[in-house]
Amino acid sequence: MRFDIATLFPNMCESVLSESIVGRGRKNNCFTLYCHNIRDYSDDKHRRVDDYPYGGGMGMVMQPQPIYACYQGICEQSGSKPHVIYLSPQGKRLTQQKCHELASMEHIMLLCGHYEGVDERILEEIVDEEISIGDYVLTGGELGAMVIVDSVCRLLPNVLASNECFMEESLSDNLLEYPQYTRPPVWNGKEVPSVLLSGHHANIVKWRNEQRYQRTKEKRPDLLCDSNKTNDI
Repeated sequence: MRFDIATLFPNMCESVLSESIVGRGRKNNCFTLYCHNIRDYSDDKHRRVDDYPYGGGMGMVMQPQPIYACYQGICEQSGSKPHVIYLSPQGKRLTQQKCHELASMEHIMLLCGHYEGVDERILEEIVDEEISIGDYVLTGGELGAMVIVDSVCRLLPNVLASNECFMEESLSDNLLEYPQYTRPPVWNGKEVPSVLLSGHHANIVKWRNEQRYQRTKEKRPDLLCDSNKTNDI
């Protein structure tokens, strides 16, 4: 799988996505990732990529020309047309189900806006979908792009040690993950649940399943409602 990030701050993305599990996945060629500086595609001698909005208003708007040129460059370099995602608070909210959908794609381009966003015509010309990572506004799309890369690439083969790593984690089957414990067995007077020390696999599985449901009911009851809606379809 290939990711391309079109951004004004490629070093910001590179520094984060070269670390930890994602960075190890890149080094092991589980996926490829390229960060492109949109300014490199500007035809302005000062590498300008924004201008004042028509109709007035505060802020600046990113121009279509350098973004489109960056998109064309990515298509030429890869030899394929990517699925283009624009990070925007106006997009559909990112979910684990959407991450699984994106993980099945071969090539994704993530467009990071800044200022007051990008010229509407670029959205109409190249963007396949808009995605939001939450109902709040950031200074740019880079953090959202990195969230998508991280959440999608960990679902790819060989990025995690085993598929079991994400089979029972939070949000799989619309349930949260069960509580986790490690050594020591007693810390600050708090003991690890005895069932986890019993060695009885069936009882441990039963306890964990009960905890998943109870935690979801207490912390995220909306997920249980979403699950019921899905089952009714």
